[in-house]
Amino acid sequence: MDISAKIIGGGRLSRGDAESLPKRFSVEDICAEADKVRAHFLGRSVDTCSIMNARSGKCTEDCKWCAQSARYRTGCGVYGYVSADSALERAEYYRGKGIRRFSLVTSGRTVSDSDIQKLCEAFSLIRDAGGIELCGSFGLLGRHQFERLAAAGMTRFHCNLETAPSYFPSLCTTHTIGDKIVAIKAARSAGLSICSGGIIGMGETYAQRVELADTLAGLGVDSIPLNILQPIKGTPLENTPPLTRDEILLAFAVFRLMNPRAHIRFAGGRSAIRDFQETALRSGASAILMGDMLTTVGSSIDEDFKMLSRLGYEY
Repeated sequence: MDISAKIIGGGRLSRGDAESLPKRFSVEDICAEADKVRAHFLGRSVDTCSIMNARSGKCTEDCKWCAQSARYRTGCGVYGYVSADSALERAEYYRGKGIRRFSLVTSGRTVSDSDIQKLCEAFSLIRDAGGIELCGSFGLLGRHQFERLAAAGMTRFHCNLETAPSYFPSLCTTHTIGDKIVAIKAARSAGLSICSGGIIGMGETYAQRVELADTLAGLGVDSIPLNILQPIKGTPLENTPPLTRDEILLAFAVFRLMNPRAHIRFAGGRSAIRDFQETALRSGASAILMGDMLTTVGSSIDEDFKMLSRLGYEY
């Protein structure tokens, strides 16, 4: 099996080759190849990040997985923009824990120019305090808005494609992956790095997971968060069956093999891999979203760092 050697040598894993991997090799062997690629391009370094829900609920979009859509009754908390001081307090907490990145995240399709100012005030305050990189997830913005955020200290834009282009219309009808790609390109033109990934386990096929990984490779994103669906009561996906252990590990490995230089990031739904997350870290993952998620409780930060130390990773 020479997949890792090919990729380390500058080759690329095509969609067709990636789709055929489970037919040719065991999941364990594929994961081992992915770990060799991670070790070559990223060494023992693990990128850590955290998020804060800066505006919650009342989203106009109809994404079938999301607790924050106003179209579903999920019991999600609803509140307006958090204050700059509250954002600073949370950022300082995460910085004190040793986390590298902090992101503000807002519900909704986009953010108005007047509300961009609120976010810029928060970013400026955190930037001036120092010690942590700033990211933002604010929907479908334009270049002039990204330029304002970058001037305030934001260095990375997050916008998940969520799933394969061929499957996305089955899960959301109020915007398109094309809309997301336009925003991603506008952010990059404003000098921002890009974080974009998706959710696995929403009913997509393995081939569609490969399609998503290939699309992200084409965009050259810097960070790829992989979320595992946590079905939320009240959403159309509430009864979606969970993925198996092998399906999850295979996804992490394939995303690594198709995106050798990007950080493949543990994100939402880590409770689904609690019993084998150390194995997942040896299957291509190189980054972790720590602390609570947007609408669900996350993992213990201290326990995560103990796990990384036990495995010999640097953070």
